[in-house]
Amino acid sequence: MQQKQPYTPNKTRIGNTLFEWGKRTYVMGIVNATPDSFSGDGLGADVDAALGQALRFQSEGADIVDVGGESTRPTAVYGKAAPVSEAEELRRVIPVIEALASELRIPISVDTYKAAVARRAIEAGAAMVNDVWGLRRDPDMAGVVADAGVAAALMHNQTHTRYADIVPNVIGALRRTAADAQAAGICRENIILDPGIGFGKTAEHSLEIMRRLREFRALDAPLLLGVSRKSVIGYALGLPVEERLEGTAAAVALCIAGGADIVRAHDVREMARVARMSDAIARGVGRASAE
Repeated sequence: MQQKQPYTPNKTRIGNTLFEWGKRTYVMGIVNATPDSFSGDGLGADVDAALGQALRFQSEGADIVDVGGESTRPTAVYGKAAPVSEAEELRRVIPVIEALASELRIPISVDTYKAAVARRAIEAGAAMVNDVWGLRRDPDMAGVVADAGVAAALMHNQTHTRYADIVPNVIGALRRTAADAQAAGICRENIILDPGIGFGKTAEHSLEIMRRLREFRALDAPLLLGVSRKSVIGYALGLPVEERLEGTAAAVALCIAGGADIVRAHDVREMARVARMSDAIARGVGRASAE
């Protein structure tokens, strides 16, 4: 008897763009509409600066931009981020998303765990929700995503770093998150999962997840990885955030080799090049040069 093959969604439409999983790695450029980003690139509510950055990212190879209005840095390394009110988050992100929606060719994601912010962002032009709490912080978030029919990146996160066995524990939690999302009406094709590097995890946990990333393919869902400039790189290299470009490149390349479908990046030009080279090796795709 032939063994039944697992169903893996191989395409997701985000805005007007069809993302075909497994063919190549997609790059998500980070637009921080915050004054206190850990990476030092927060733009606050400066719409012109955010638009300029997003247009530059588009020209440098970003496939999607992710706009966030609340710092979610989770550790004491930079000082835990203070919560931002719904009104303040809306004030920061909605004008930015409206401006980007009228100028960009690539789709826009909103980085929020608040349902009201997600709803307004979608109305303003966002085509994806990136929820660092995986629908578990705001009970209305799943309904907002389902009703809008948009894609959702759902991260594993928790308020402590205790695990019996880090990789199977995170895989199990993400499997439950995906099941809950589908039960709430979110199409399977719209679910993207994120192991949550640095969120509710020690540096050793994050390194082990990246080392064993292929095991996450058992989830049968596209994988988003956010490793850019993170404290795990500082832990490994002993370098401050402004000197983590090479460490980020190494982590991105190995995550792609491990099966990452989207990599989230502050340094889009460099990481788009890393992604193309990594795809040429890991996936056998690339573009020949005449030189």
